Amino acid sequence: MRADIDLDIGRKTFASGLLPELVAVLRRSQPGDLVAVVGDQESVGPELKTWCRFTGNPLLEATVERGRSRWVFRCGAVPVPAGVPGEENRPVGSRLWLYTNFDCNLRCDYCCVRSSPTAPRRELGLVLIRRIAREAADLGVKEIFVTGGEPFLLEDIGDILLSCAAAAPTTVLTNGMLFAGRRIESLRALPRDRIVLQISLDSATPELHDFHRGPGTWARTREGIQRARGHGFRVRLAATVSTDAETEAFRQFLDEEKIAAEDRVIRRIALRGSASEGVAVSRADLVPEVTITAEGVYWHPVGAEDADLLVTRDIFPLSESFAAVRRAFDREGEHANKLARIFNCA
Repeated sequence: MRADIDLDIGRKTFASGLLPELVAVLRRSQPGDLVAVVGDQESVGPELKTWCRFTGNPLLEATVERGRSRWVFRCGAVPVPAGVPGEENRPVGSRLWLYTNFDCNLRCDYCCVRSSPTAPRRELGLVLIRRIAREAADLGVKEIFVTGGEPFLLEDIGDILLSCAAAAPTTVLTNGMLFAGRRIESLRALPRDRIVLQISLDSATPELHDFHRGPGTWARTREGIQRARGHGFRVRLAATVSTDAETEAFRQFLDEEKIAAEDRVIRRIALRGSASEGVAVSRADLVPEVTITAEGVYWHPVGAEDADLLVTRDIFPLSESFAAVRRAFDREGEHANKLARIFNCA
């Protein structure tokens, strides 16, 4: 992870002069700056983590490079888009995210889980998804979100979505570029009242969208949106942006297109996965949304392959994995007196 400020502490620890250096860094930094602390003493890690918790400067990453330890923390809080008013009170466990796969027909330069045509599929699989859906219904899950990778690369995506829709209203996140052939047949079999298609469109014109996702993708996505609507599906448009100007431009486009408020999602690029810039978010910043991949249960979909957001490797019983997320959230609350924020992906 790149940093705005680099601090080489050598062999210093909290017992031998590290604290004044950290205070000095905070004094010359701006809110949201990323500070990299590099040192020779790996034992500094636990104390630095505790210091970060109690000072409200979230620790984002811990690595070892060339035999030296490196920690990256963020200075203070940064604004994270709050999405729909009132969602800050959404109960933990009311939303369930499923990463069906991680391979994708695109290679977006900001993908938070590094999906691409060459990424290993890491498929969750229909058998597991059917069991998850059954247990989710018993737990009172209100919404299921199916994402990837690109879910429509899967041969059995129709059966996957039918299983999820039987348990709760389901949204599938897609780039909208694969609605042809057998995939159109899969779409036609889905219940329109239980399935929403959330299609990624980053800008009102091709330039920005194609810059991030590849030449010609904007036009193909627009065609996919029309096809989905033509088959009677509710379509939600989702943009990933990096500036306030991009946000406002897309809002104007949505207004002109007469897109309802509940069918628009605008989110900032998160500094995760393939992104080299964006909003640096940690566990402490995010209200958890239970997220399941083939590797286990994660805190939030924005970091569904990152070790710091892994809650448990054990998916079943689903009641226990949900409980594990809630316990982890309670523990976060014990160490911080600030509210976590919603980072909406849908």
